[in-house]
Amino acid sequence: MSDRATLAAYDSAAGVYAQDWLDQPPPTDLHDIFKRYFKPGAATADIGSGSGREVAWLNANGYPATGFDASDGLLAEARRRYPQFSFAHAELPALSGLAANSYANVVCETVIMHLPVADIAASVRRLIDIVAPDGTLYLSWRVTRDADQRDANGRLYTAFDADLVRNELVRNEFGSASIVFDQEAASASSGKIIHGLVAQKKARL
Repeated sequence: MSDRATLAAYDSAAGVYAQDWLDQPPPTDLHDIFKRYFKPGAATADIGSGSGREVAWLNANGYPATGFDASDGLLAEARRRYPQFSFAHAELPALSGLAANSYANVVCETVIMHLPVADIAASVRRLIDIVAPDGTLYLSWRVTRDADQRDANGRLYTAFDADLVRNELVRNEFGSASIVFDQEAASASSGKIIHGLVAQKKARL
């Protein structure tokens, strides 16, 4: 499950984090990925939606999106800022209440690095589980080298090899996926080094 100290940090200063994300430059690199790989007009889930910034962009650009987050504080911020859109509580790896094969587009942007390493594989499997056959998952994390770290507010940044994620995407019981994008680069928004993957779920025969 989500790291408790990380959730406590987000809950206690949700407004500060939300405003910080909104004050950053637009994540044009992320939006370009959405435009290239996501299906317009199809059901979309933003797992770890935070302030709701990407839910707002997705809805405004033809990808009807619902936001899900483990932090009740961030959910309150998102609902206050974007009352016209839907947000709900859901926590990796369980994502309780989200049905299998239910979203053509799924984004999980810079979330899994906040999980204990023991929960990452199960979270990746669950994320591909909720993707509809022939649908697309965009999954990314902030890269931490060598050893786990915590920032001054107690947020966990887990260090792990990208193969942990790749292997779960291409070999799992929920339907295999093909990785069509795999890149590590500085984010246009935060400037942090982000590893991003796009996986397309294969339809079962």
